[in-house]
Amino acid sequence: MNRFRQWRGRRPFAGGLLLVLGGAEILVTMKTPLPVILHIGMQGLAGYLLPVLMMICGLLILFSPGQRLFYSFTGILLSLGSWLTSNLGGFLVGLLLGAVGSCLTFGWLPDQPPRVSRRRRREEAGAAAQGAGEPVRASGEPV
Repeated sequence: MNRFRQWRGRRPFAGGLLLVLGGAEILVTMKTPLPVILHIGMQGLAGYLLPVLMMICGLLILFSPGQRLFYSFTGILLSLGSWLTSNLGGFLVGLLLGAVGSCLTFGWLPDQPPRVSRRRRREEAGAAAQGAGEPVRASGEPV
C-alpha cells in the first residue's frame, strides 16, 4: 500500500482518474436504449472515438506524467467535443468529469512540499514563540 501511495504522489492521479472515468461514462451512455438518447450526434466513429481517446489521455497522464500538459489540453478538447458527438457528453456527467480531470491535471505541479495546515503552522509558531520567551495569545500567535 505504501508503494502505491508513493507512486500516486508523483503524478496527477486524481485528474487522470477523472478523465478515464469521464470517457468510460460517455462510452456507457452510448449504449443506452434509443428512447433515452437525448442527442444522437454524429453516428459512427466519432461518437466512440472521442471517449476512447479521453480514456487513453487519462491513462497516459497516469503513466507518463511528464507530458501532462499536452494530455490535459487534449483531454479538455475531447471532453468538450463529446458534447456534439455522444449524448450531450454522456448526459453532461462524462463531459464534466473529463473537464474537471483535465483542469486538475493542468494545474498539478510536481515536486511540491506537502502542505501544512493553518492550525499546525499556528501551533509551530506558538511553540517557537514560547521557546524564545515572547508572550503568546490564547490562539497561539505571538503578541
